[in-house]
Amino acid sequence: MEKQFREYSQAPLGESEAFLSFQQALSRAATVDRSILVVGERGSGKEIAAIRLHYLSPRWQNNLVTVNCAALPPSLIETELFGYEAGAFTGATKSRKGRFEEAEGGTLFLDEIGLIPFEVQEKILRVVEYGTFERVGSSKTHEVDVRIVGATNADLPALCAEGKFKQDLLDRLSFEVLFLPPLRKRGEDILLLAHYFASKMALECGKNDMPILSAAIQQQLLDYPWPGNVRELKNVIERAVYRSSDTTITTIQINPFENPYAPVASVPVLVEEVQLGAYEQAKRDLDLLYLKKALQQAQENQKEAAKLLNLTYDQFRGLYRKYKEDL
Repeated sequence: MEKQFREYSQAPLGESEAFLSFQQALSRAATVDRSILVVGERGSGKEIAAIRLHYLSPRWQNNLVTVNCAALPPSLIETELFGYEAGAFTGATKSRKGRFEEAEGGTLFLDEIGLIPFEVQEKILRVVEYGTFERVGSSKTHEVDVRIVGATNADLPALCAEGKFKQDLLDRLSFEVLFLPPLRKRGEDILLLAHYFASKMALECGKNDMPILSAAIQQQLLDYPWPGNVRELKNVIERAVYRSSDTTITTIQINPFENPYAPVASVPVLVEEVQLGAYEQAKRDLDLLYLKKALQQAQENQKEAAKLLNLTYDQFRGLYRKYKEDL
C-alpha cells in the first residue's frame, strides 16, 4: 500500500481548480482525527484519496487496512471486520483477528460502505462511539483505536431514508464529506493524465520515444464524458500506446468490446412494396436508425458519431436537434 501511495504521489494527478480544491480539503481533513467519507463516481480515485488521508495523518506510521465491502458476501462482512472465536461457526477451528484489530492505531478504509448489512452497521456504530466490540462467537469486549475512512458512490442520505443505512452511523462517519470531482469536470487534467499514462506505458513496453497524442485525439479525449473516470482513461491510453507502432498516437479505442464481426443493422427495401405516401415516415425512421447506431458506437460522443456517419459536426447537430426527443 505504501508503494502504491509513493507511485501516485509522484504522478501529475491534476492542476484544475476542482482537483486542487479537493486536495486542499483532503489535506485539511487528514490532520483531524475524525471519521471521513469520500464520495465519488466509479474510477474517480476514492482509494487513492483514502491512502492520502492516511499518510497525511498523524496515524501514518501505523497500519492502513482496506476492506472492499462490494467483494464480500454480506454474511462474511461481520467476521471479516470483527474476527471470530474458535467454534463460533462450522469450520472456525481457531480464533481469528478482524480488520478492526489489524488496523489498531491506524486507519480502516471501508470501500463501498453503503453495501454493509444493516445489522453490521450497529456494531460499527458502537466502535465509532465507544471504541469497543466483540468478536463473533464471544462476549469478551475488545478495545480498539481506529480511524474510519469510508468511500461510496451511493447516496447515503437516500439509503437512510429507505431504511437501508443507519442515520446514527452516517452522522458519526460524516464529520467531513469529501466529494471527488469526476474527470469530465477537470478540464485539461484529462490531457495531463493522458500524457502521464502514455509515458509510463511506453516505458513498460520498452519504447525509446515518448508517445505524442495528435491534436484530433486530444480533442476526442476532451469531448468524451468519461463515465469510468481516471481508471477508464488509463485503460484507453495504455491500450492505444501498446497497439501503436508510431510515436504519434492517431487512434484510440474507447470501447474495447466493439465487435468487428457484429452484424451491421440494415434496412431492407423491396422496391415493389414501397409505399410512396410513406416517404417522410420512412426517411425519419432511417435517420433515427443511423443516429442511434452511431451514438451507441461512439458512446454518446457526438463528434465521433458525426465522423462515423461521414457528416460534418454541424450536419450531425442539425439532425440531432431535429430528432432529440426520439433518441
